[in-house]
Amino acid sequence: MKEQVILRTVARLMVPFIVLFALYVIFHGEGGPGGGFQGGVIIGGAVALHGMIHGRDATRTHLPKPLWDALCGLGVAVYAGIGFVCILLGGKMLQYDAAKDVLFHGDHQHANHYGVFGVEMGVAITVTAVMCTLYFEIARPAPRDGDGR
Repeated sequence: MKEQVILRTVARLMVPFIVLFALYVIFHGEGGPGGGFQGGVIIGGAVALHGMIHGRDATRTHLPKPLWDALCGLGVAVYAGIGFVCILLGGKMLQYDAAKDVLFHGDHQHANHYGVFGVEMGVAITVTAVMCTLYFEIARPAPRDGDGR
C-alpha cells in the first residue's frame, strides 16, 4: 500500500478539532441541540477516523480494550448514581430538586444544572465507549479458515 502522507496529516490535524467539537456539543446539550449521545457518537467517529487512517492495531495500542470496557460501566454508573442520589435524598429517579436542599443550599437552578450535566456526561462516556467498541469489533480481521481461503 502506498504511503498516504496527506491523508494521514489531515486526519491527524482533524481528530483534535473533532473531539473539541464533540465536547462543545456535550457541554451545551443542556440548553440547546446536542448532548451526551450526540457528542459521544462524534468522539466515536473521531476514533474510527484515526483507526481507518492509522490502522486498527495502531489505534488499539493507544486505546486498549480494558479501557473501553471500564468506560462502558463507568458511564452507566454515573447516570444511575445520580438517579440513586436523588432517590436517597427523598425524590424520584433523576428528580434533581431532591438534592437542592442538601447539596446546593436550596438553589433549584444549580441542582437542575449539575444534575442534567452529570447525566449528559454519563451518557457521553457510555456512548463513546460503545461506539469505539463497535468500531474495533467491526474492523477486526476475519478469522481464517483452515484451508487458506
